[in-house]
Amino acid sequence: MRNIEKKDDLTIRYALVQCFYWMLYGNVTGFVSVYLLDNGFSNTRIGILIAVMGIVSAVSQPVLAGYADKDKSPSLKKIVSFLVAVQLILCVLLLTVHHESSVLTGLFYGCSVAAIQLLTPFINALGMESINQKKKLNFGAARGIGSAGYAAASYAAGAAIAKAGTVSLPISMTSITTVLLISLYLFPFQKVPVQVQKTEKENNHSFLYFGKKYKRFCITLLGCVLIYISHVLLNSFTFQIVEDKGGGSEEMGIAMAVAALLELPTLFLFSHMLKKIRCDIWFRISGIFFFLKTLGTLLAPDIPVFYAVQIFQMLGFGLIVVASVYYVNSIMEKQDAIKGQAYISMTNTLGSVIGALLGGMLIDKMGVPVMLVFATVSAAAGAGIILFSAERTGIQ
Repeated sequence: MRNIEKKDDLTIRYALVQCFYWMLYGNVTGFVSVYLLDNGFSNTRIGILIAVMGIVSAVSQPVLAGYADKDKSPSLKKIVSFLVAVQLILCVLLLTVHHESSVLTGLFYGCSVAAIQLLTPFINALGMESINQKKKLNFGAARGIGSAGYAAASYAAGAAIAKAGTVSLPISMTSITTVLLISLYLFPFQKVPVQVQKTEKENNHSFLYFGKKYKRFCITLLGCVLIYISHVLLNSFTFQIVEDKGGGSEEMGIAMAVAALLELPTLFLFSHMLKKIRCDIWFRISGIFFFLKTLGTLLAPDIPVFYAVQIFQMLGFGLIVVASVYYVNSIMEKQDAIKGQAYISMTNTLGSVIGALLGGMLIDKMGVPVMLVFATVSAAAGAGIILFSAERTGIQ
């Protein structure tokens, strides 16, 4: 492959990667409850499955990131392509056991959840590494295309499940994963070795070393975990929330699509927003809007109000997914960049573990409203921690 000139704009090609990745993410994680409930799982069992696979992903992310940071490791593109290939195999296997074996269905779907979560920091790092190499790439715009893809895929999946049943989900997942592999092949990426002092090379793969080096960042990670617990409680159990407010799978798909579409203005305009206000301030604001969305979901009496509450997605999840990536890139030294992205993504995974375990049990034993009260408290605590612990960055 020829060398990429600085003047070449990689935004469109990276946007394709983001688009199909988030389409797949929406299918895999957004409809996990719908699919597994149809295959004989209880809410508690679904929560346990998501939690176990979240632990697998959380443990794997920093380990694989540390490996990716090494000079002799394969390029990020090769690592991502390998993980997507594994995802494709899991999607095909899931389709073959549909309504045949609940054990194998749980195993394959659970592994698919772990794989898609594991991919997040590496998909983000692929874009940020290109930017660090002085390539022309608008990360926010590309991530915006990802949200548009998520919205379209979520709406289509909800409608397809309502009409054709849950078998349509693994079919969709298989198709999207195939196209994602093709988009990765088309994205040009070259690994550039980073010069690091020998003493640091020997130590920088341990979390203790990382924690001492970035103390305030580790406190911020705790806030992110609490934020993502609330996020996971809203998103992994969206079907149950929608049912509690009088809707079904089609209304669930619409709500997910509306939320994803509302992220677009923030994502497309974020590079301009960064020129006006520091990245750490946007990061702090995102925590506040997570709280507002969770509180609004708790108080929404019906489906129309629930749709309206999705407006908070614009400066909540829509803001944190891009602000956190830039924030990490701003405060990390180059040799820690991939690990930093892995740790910030790991907070989402840990949030998934805790949220999935608690969410399923809370719904089964006390109902959806109690689960939403817990989510609101978690979001408030997380927003408070981020507000006071995030480090000041320069205007980019």
